[in-house]
Amino acid sequence: MSKEPVAVVGIGQSKHAAARRDVSLAGLVREAAQRAVDDAELGWADIDAVVIGKAPDFFEGVMMPELYLADALGAVGKPVLRVHTAGSVGGSTALVAANLVAARLHGTVLTVAFEKQSESNAMWGLSLPIPFQQPLLAGAGGFFAPHVRAYMRRSGAPDTVGALVAHKDRRNALKNPYAHLHEHDITLEKVMAAPMLWDPVRYSETCPSSDGACAMVLTDRAGAARAPRPPAWLLGGAMRSEPTLFAGKDFVSPRAGRDCAADVYRQAGITDPRRDIDAVEMYVPFSWYEPMWLENLGFAEEGEGWKLTEAGVTALDGDLPVNMSGGVLSTNPIGASGMLRFAEAALQVRGQAGEHQVPGARKVLGHAYGGGSQFFAMWLVGAEPPER
Repeated sequence: MSKEPVAVVGIGQSKHAAARRDVSLAGLVREAAQRAVDDAELGWADIDAVVIGKAPDFFEGVMMPELYLADALGAVGKPVLRVHTAGSVGGSTALVAANLVAARLHGTVLTVAFEKQSESNAMWGLSLPIPFQQPLLAGAGGFFAPHVRAYMRRSGAPDTVGALVAHKDRRNALKNPYAHLHEHDITLEKVMAAPMLWDPVRYSETCPSSDGACAMVLTDRAGAARAPRPPAWLLGGAMRSEPTLFAGKDFVSPRAGRDCAADVYRQAGITDPRRDIDAVEMYVPFSWYEPMWLENLGFAEEGEGWKLTEAGVTALDGDLPVNMSGGVLSTNPIGASGMLRFAEAALQVRGQAGEHQVPGARKVLGHAYGGGSQFFAMWLVGAEPPER
């Protein structure tokens, strides 16, 4: 039996900030969820199930928060699922929700991802000692910087590429009213003059620590027919994972990422991503991952991704816009960051992205990764439903 087509009919997110002290964790998720339900012009009674995702519980110090968030999400008495796949969790959460609809288990599903980083310290939470290894130093950047340097050696990329990405994404964020960072005085010179945190990653080339939430309402063909606005249709979605460490692992271009993208393209009938896809929202917490993921996802040959960035191809008005919303470099509530990429892709094909809308976007890829580049989640959404 064929799968049920899945449509995104409601999208909502909170205002993201370093600290949302005006709301509790329940208030934060409710803010995003209410906006998604309102966008779909539905009521809480119309939601059949809820799928929640977030980063590790110790990031806020609240264990199993989904139990006390059920009331805030209108989920009392309804099936609730919790998903966790490190930083890719927002994307994985959306895919689990989509699969519930595709399998015809539920007609309409609310999916929510969130983080309130101000109530803990993810930087030091990600600096746990590992036996028999050099200490990773502070946070994720200490883990990923050597992989960036490996990419630079492999590709011959000049050391200015990371600054170009950061400058582009922070400027894009100025067009996104929900973004955390709005640096109105940002210049390329300021990015390049920022302090070095983890060579070659400068302060302005790394993601912030944000409080925020994102939510979407996913539904079947019948629900899409009742929607007040044209939906975004899921054309392909996949998750892949691999061990954090193993002999022969390619940290620059992980096999799991390549396989995940290939599966999505196969489902959606994409034979040439560079030609067939209009824009990409990818998970770039450190600026150098834009050219690295351009290659991993098949938009550029190995060693050529940085040339697309340098040529302006990935700019908002470029041939392949990347991170139109400002991306993870501008907004990073870790548990929600992947879902924000997926939601932005859906906003683009629905024509709802406001000042950062890509004109005529018909097919947009949302991408998330997590852990030590070991978890990947991606979906491709389009303005037209998939062919039966």
